[in-house]
Amino acid sequence: MSTLQPTVNAASAANLPAPAAAPTTPAVSAKTWIAVIGATLGAFMAVLNIQIVNASLADIQGAIGAGIDDGGWISTSYLIAEIVVIPLSGWLAQVFSIRIYLLTNAILFLLLSAACALAQDLPQMIVLRAVQGFTGGVLIPMAFTLIITLLPRGKQPVGLALFALSATFAPAIGPTIGGYLTENFGWQYIFYVNLAPGAIMVGMLWYALDAKPMKLALLREGDWAGIITMAIGLSALQTVLEEGNKDDWLGSPFIVKLSVIAAVALAAFLMIELTVKKPLLNLRLLVRRNFGFGMLANFLLGIALYGSVFILPQYLARIQGYNAEQIGMVLAWTGLPQLVLIPLVPRLMQRFDARIIIGVGFVLFAASNFMNIYMTNDYAADQLLWPNIVRAIGQALVMAPLSAVATSGIEPENAGSASGLFNMMRNLGGAVGIALLQTVLTKREQYHSNVLMQSVSVFEQATRTRLEQLAQYFVNHGILDRADASHRAFVAIGHIVQKQAYILAFSDTFYLLGLALIVALIAVLFLKKPGQTSAGGAH
Repeated sequence: MSTLQPTVNAASAANLPAPAAAPTTPAVSAKTWIAVIGATLGAFMAVLNIQIVNASLADIQGAIGAGIDDGGWISTSYLIAEIVVIPLSGWLAQVFSIRIYLLTNAILFLLLSAACALAQDLPQMIVLRAVQGFTGGVLIPMAFTLIITLLPRGKQPVGLALFALSATFAPAIGPTIGGYLTENFGWQYIFYVNLAPGAIMVGMLWYALDAKPMKLALLREGDWAGIITMAIGLSALQTVLEEGNKDDWLGSPFIVKLSVIAAVALAAFLMIELTVKKPLLNLRLLVRRNFGFGMLANFLLGIALYGSVFILPQYLARIQGYNAEQIGMVLAWTGLPQLVLIPLVPRLMQRFDARIIIGVGFVLFAASNFMNIYMTNDYAADQLLWPNIVRAIGQALVMAPLSAVATSGIEPENAGSASGLFNMMRNLGGAVGIALLQTVLTKREQYHSNVLMQSVSVFEQATRTRLEQLAQYFVNHGILDRADASHRAFVAIGHIVQKQAYILAFSDTFYLLGLALIVALIAVLFLKKPGQTSAGGAH
């Protein structure tokens, strides 16, 4: 002690500052973790429910007597309700308290899941799915809000990694689970599968969320003009995106009217939110550098995330003739690696700059799409294995770090707005991506068909030889009329050309997804390290 004392005194005499204590992360109680895990389980189920149902849509349509065109509303009604309620949830949680609001919607989500399995006709199913989408849509932003409000910054990466399971793993694994359940047990079980984990979720939330008084007086002060214009605008926009390609976009008066309604309502919503005293959503968060560029990257992530989950099953069903279970097994490799990797992401965020991790994730995700741009007739499960694994690694690296960087510096009072905007933008990106890919697939198939047909001319010797071979094949297999056999040969050539055109069109869609992710990577370059951001996060 005597040898140390002079040193201490000398330091004091010189007025040297004491060594700074290492920053410590406050301990998080088990009850808080249970609340976060329960909420993220709910978000996982809500997102999973979209892809599970999409994988089994044909079976549901057949069971309840719905046509292909009308049956699409089974998914559309859910998505419309979900995208409307996501930005509303922050305010409604203040009105009814987080505990009452989250628990009520969690329980209703389970009851409506069971009700959907018992639906007898299309109108019943559409109504039930819409209300289920409204309750399920609550679970997604509320999980995000709890993570950024209940957890200290040092523990948020762990919570955001859990949330990433719902945002990226659930869409990837949804078709696998949906295909397996439909093929082996029946389509009803894609709804019943929610009940067991849902009961666990409700139990965890019931135990862990503290009771707080409701603030029903906020209903009188609500931004009702903003709520109404937002609900109308988002509902119209989502419907346009879901139904536009099928109805020939602006060739349909219905789509034109809805597009005008969406444009007017959303423009009014923006004006209201920027001028009203107590807005539903604080849109000024978008001018904060990290949140604004994070939103852009998240929107593009939604395009690629939901777009790839849409386009791969389409390709495998249409070109390779796979059933729902076979498609699910192929897509499993875009999901299962994430289950291993996502829990490791918080440790990576401790060791490396989060922006580097996001950048590497986007590069790998983009590369996985570019690996699919030279598809051939034989391009199936084996050839898709490595692109799917690369995609899984990329997705696992993106979501949690992107969420952490984008929401750094967000104050507790703005957490609801940030959560609603961030999650709505990813879902909106998914809707835009699917609509864009449907249109690109249709237009590029027509383009490639025209190009290929120019090469397949009856004036070419190779074409005539092939037609003669096919006609002879049909004669050898029981077609006695030579003219009929020749007609079948022409039809067969047409099918071959169309199949090749579709393969080229599918390759083009993957190229488009890769480009979207490159733009997302550029947006990431503009993100600042969270520690460099001011308290308000303005720059």
